[in-house]
Amino acid sequence: MSALVEGPAPRATARRRRLVASPGKFLTWGGMAIFLILLFGVIASVVVNSFAGKWFDSWLPTSYSGSWYGTAWSQYDLTQVVLTTLIVAVVVVALSVLIGVPASYVLARKKFPGSKFVMLLFLLPIMMPPITYGIPLATLLNYYHLAPGLTGVILANLVPSVPFVVLTMTPFIEQINPSIESAARMCGASTSKLFLRILAPLLIPGMLAAAVLVLVRTVGMFELTFLTSDSSSNTLVVALFTAMTGAGIRAQQSVDAMAVIYMLSMLVLLVIALRFVNPTQLVARVDDSKD
Repeated sequence: MSALVEGPAPRATARRRRLVASPGKFLTWGGMAIFLILLFGVIASVVVNSFAGKWFDSWLPTSYSGSWYGTAWSQYDLTQVVLTTLIVAVVVVALSVLIGVPASYVLARKKFPGSKFVMLLFLLPIMMPPITYGIPLATLLNYYHLAPGLTGVILANLVPSVPFVVLTMTPFIEQINPSIESAARMCGASTSKLFLRILAPLLIPGMLAAAVLVLVRTVGMFELTFLTSDSSSNTLVVALFTAMTGAGIRAQQSVDAMAVIYMLSMLVLLVIALRFVNPTQLVARVDDSKD
């Protein structure tokens, strides 16, 4: 009889524990759900309005049209804008990797007086808001007639991009076993062969990760590009801001169509990043280099 009475006690305790834990889970999942709903609502309103013919005092537009994308493409000269964005992004990524990887190697392998101070200098453009150093940088580039224009946009975007490469590659290089380089030098490998045949295959995952970070940041960089560009060197994010705030009357649907084009371009970049840069493979490659 006593066994029958004492049996349900552990179950009641377990139920109480589940009830105690459930409010936290409810708040966590509820907060995430609210955030996702609001985010989806904002994105959906922009996408729907980009196809709306008329949308006043109703939950959904009364008519739909895809002509706003053609209007936005011709009105804001998006062929030139997208081409300029691609040129700036590719050139900035290439120069950032060419400058940042050797600098990362020196900081990772060579210990010299002031190395920590040099690392701090590299990190300053990342820690500081771009607008704080963007205005004096734009003034300097204008003084030397490098801005406004495509050259000024590229040089300005290099300032925060190279530190991103250094920040990504320095700890990556530090985890590669230095004995690999010593063995290659003992076998007669020159510095160029050491980098091209030994280190390059090991550094490719880190370089891809750094390149993706620089690519996404460059395409989305507004402040530095806005301060150093002109009408012929605007990138997509600056052209979108100009369309929203410039003088004149513009159809909101065409501006939203331009915003959708910008969102799709960023989405493509993220998909490419996840396709070619896998964090799991990155860690595995580093672990193999240690062995």
